[in-house]
Amino acid sequence: MIKVEAVVVRERVETVIDAVEDATGHVGVTVIEAIGHGREPGVTHEYRGRVFESRFLPKALLVFVVEDSLADGVVEAIADAARTGHESGDGLCWTSPVEDVTHHRTGERL
Repeated sequence: MIKVEAVVVRERVETVIDAVEDATGHVGVTVIEAIGHGREPGVTHEYRGRVFESRFLPKALLVFVVEDSLADGVVEAIADAARTGHESGDGLCWTSPVEDVTHHRTGERL
């Protein structure tokens, strides 16, 4: 099995999940709220008349655990759906091997 992780812009989360389901039929995902930055500039906030600059931007971390045969299709679907057209800030996608998966309820190993 392969774990596919992707950092995406929050507004693209549903689009990416739908794209993965449409392309591969895989429906399981974990979504984690995250903040971070890469090459894209930060944002400026105004609160009670004061201006604050933050280099961290809101993102989402999507985690898929899929069969080896689905991994490439999941990565392609994520990359296509997460692309915003901006110069930077669309996020990253990476994979890593999963050695053991066990269902909590049944104790069944996949």
